[in-house]
Amino acid sequence: MLKIKKLFITALFFVPHFFFGQYTDVINSNRPGETMSAYAVGKTVIQAELGIYGIKEKHDLLDYDASGFGTDFTLRYGAFLEQLEFVLDVQYQMENFDTPYTSYKKNDFRQTVLGAKYLIYDPYKNYKRENNIYSYKANHAFNWHELIPAVSIFAGANFVAADNPYYFSAQSAISPKVALVTQNLFGGGKWVFVTNIIADYIGTDYPSYGYILTLTHGFNEKWSGFIENQGYKSDFYSDAIVRGGAAYLLSTNMQVDASISTNFKNTPSVLYGGIGVSWRYDGWYKEKLTEVKNKEKADKNADNKKEVDYQEKERKRKSKYE
Repeated sequence: MLKIKKLFITALFFVPHFFFGQYTDVINSNRPGETMSAYAVGKTVIQAELGIYGIKEKHDLLDYDASGFGTDFTLRYGAFLEQLEFVLDVQYQMENFDTPYTSYKKNDFRQTVLGAKYLIYDPYKNYKRENNIYSYKANHAFNWHELIPAVSIFAGANFVAADNPYYFSAQSAISPKVALVTQNLFGGGKWVFVTNIIADYIGTDYPSYGYILTLTHGFNEKWSGFIENQGYKSDFYSDAIVRGGAAYLLSTNMQVDASISTNFKNTPSVLYGGIGVSWRYDGWYKEKLTEVKNKEKADKNADNKKEVDYQEKERKRKSKYE
C-alpha cells in the first residue's frame, strides 16, 4: 500500500492537472475536491453533487485493516440574494475492520452539515480591465488585481445521532461549524486557487481546526483537473491528505469526475478513490434573466420611440413657420 501511495504522490506533481473552475454559463461544482468555492450557485439555482468512493485503511499500532465504501451528497440552493446559498452536506460510510482477534463493522453517517455561505467581497464587481491599444506587453503582463481574492464566510451546524461510531461521544449532538473561504482567479480564470480555513465541532470536547488548499486549472472546454492538500487537527484525530483528480463536462449543467486521495502516516494509512456527478437546474434563473432582458429591450425601444416622436414634432413645428 505504501508503494501505491508513493507512486500516487509522485504522479500528482508530474502529470498535467486540469480543472474547471455567483452564476456561470457552465456548472461550477465543488467536486471532486473538498474545498468550498467562494461564489454561490446563483439565486433560484439548485445544484446537486453526488459521489461514491472506496476506502482502504491500515493501522500499524492498533494492528487492524479496514476496507469499505461510502457516498457523499451535497445540495446547494441560491436564495434571497445572488451572494447567498444554502448547503446540505451528507456523507455515509460503511467499513469492515479486521484484527488478529476479531472482525467488526462501522456503518453510519460520517458527516451531516446544514448551513449557509455568503459572499462578502467580490474583487471583480464593478471592475473591468482596460486594454492598452498601444502596448502588447501591457495587455499580457501579470494582472496584479488577480492577487485580490473573493471572500466568503460559511456558518452551519453538525448534526450527529446517538451511538454514531464515527463520533467521539455516544450522545447525540449539534455543534457549530464555520469557515473562511477565499478564491483567486489567475490567467483570466484558467487557474483557480481556493483556500478554506475551518473550525469544526466548536464547543465540544474535541473541536477540530483545519485547512484545505486547492489549485485548479482548466485544460479546455471539457476537461479539467486539480491538486489539493487538506489538513485538520484535534485531540481526537489529526491528519494531512493529498488529493488529485479530473472532471469532464457533459453539458452546461452536468459534469462527471474522478479523484484519488491518500495521507502521509500509518496510524492509520488511508487510500481512497471515488467517482461522482454534479447537476444543476437553472431554469428559474434563466426565466428571470429573460424577463429582465425583455424589459430592458422594451424600455430601450420606448426611449427610441420617444426620440423619434420628438424629432417629428420638431420638424412639424419648423415647417409651420417656414
